[in-house]
Amino acid sequence: MSRLLLIVLLACTVASAIGVVFMRHRHRQTFIELSRVERARDELNIEFGRLQLEQATLAEATRVDRVAREKLGMKFPEAADVVVVRP
Repeated sequence: MSRLLLIVLLACTVASAIGVVFMRHRHRQTFIELSRVERARDELNIEFGRLQLEQATLAEATRVDRVAREKLGMKFPEAADVVVVRP
């Protein structure tokens, strides 16, 4: 009986040791993946800031007006050409 108990306890100890080693390995892998994802997040946040700045620059009314006049040949309509439609 005591031999069987010793064998069971030894098997449990070995299984626990294997579990600890596996969990430490998995922890390292998860930490590496987390670091990779955080770096990607930081890069995306920087790119998002750049895009917001670019969008703000491109959406300025003076720039849009200049592009419409110079590149597209657009101009404001004359007062006589404007028709106001009331509901």
